[in-house]
Amino acid sequence: MQVYVHEQGAVVRKKGGLLRITKGKDTLKELPLMKVQQLILVGNVQVTTQAGKYMVNQGIDVVFVTTTGTFNYRYDKSETKFADLRRQQINLCNNPQRSLEIARQIVIGKINNQRVVLARRAEEDRKAAAALRGMMDMLKQVERAADLDQLRGFEGKAAAFYFDGVRTFFPRQWGFRKREYHPPPDPANSLLSYAYTLLLKDVKTRLHIVGLDPSFGFFHALADNRPSLALDLMEEFRPAISDIVVLTLVLNRELTLDDFDTTNEAGMPVYLSKAGREVLIAAYEDRLSDQIYHPMAQGETAYRNVIEHQARQMRWVVEGRAVDYEPIQLR
Repeated sequence: MQVYVHEQGAVVRKKGGLLRITKGKDTLKELPLMKVQQLILVGNVQVTTQAGKYMVNQGIDVVFVTTTGTFNYRYDKSETKFADLRRQQINLCNNPQRSLEIARQIVIGKINNQRVVLARRAEEDRKAAAALRGMMDMLKQVERAADLDQLRGFEGKAAAFYFDGVRTFFPRQWGFRKREYHPPPDPANSLLSYAYTLLLKDVKTRLHIVGLDPSFGFFHALADNRPSLALDLMEEFRPAISDIVVLTLVLNRELTLDDFDTTNEAGMPVYLSKAGREVLIAAYEDRLSDQIYHPMAQGETAYRNVIEHQARQMRWVVEGRAVDYEPIQLR
């Protein structure tokens, strides 16, 4: 059983064979310790020494994350809790054919979700319709890619078509020509980059929770300081979460050019204001609460849970419990 504790100021205790969660004099929850496999503590939640020692000795995974969803640390009796899992992950990353198979599914999922984002726009805008046709041509090429380099090339071309269509969502005065991110040169790119940063943070945390190393991925090349697996896993969620949030805010004029500041600095020519960031973060959190069907939940569940389900599915692939990685699909 996986147990989340969100209540700020709560204390996790051990009472006989029970895990007891209290706040002040109130008991919020009690459940049998023998059923607990993982305890995830969010924000200002404490664990008594007795409870912490017991859970470490029993191999119960205790994970601490911030209220904004960033992984902090975990209780672990040793540094080898996930040694075999990491070995399997690295071995799979070093298998070119299996890496290609997994990466292909990741890219197919991403392009299909991008297609849904553009589909309605394409009904009324010729440029969006042309971008959509280009994406679907690249999707056919993705399905035939012979190696990872080819796959990355086709994905890159599909992304260029996609953002050519996304441009049509933005008023002309936003100056959005194409996707650029080192650094974002205009308000549209700045907004997209910030939304992707929020998403990457949540994906990395979910990978840590399920025990995978965010650094060793299949589609994105391995490099120092690059969370390749996190970047892999977030691909299907870019259009499903971040892009939908950004485009909705722009179309509804909840964010305008007045929410951006410009500088003369080459490293950050434009950035989202504090008030603008608050609007974006609130909209992003609302999107994470939206419900979508997921087979692991046996019904509808919030997107924030879906990210974790997908991370857990990736672990099953690494462990050999599943052959294919199945991305979520927008309808």
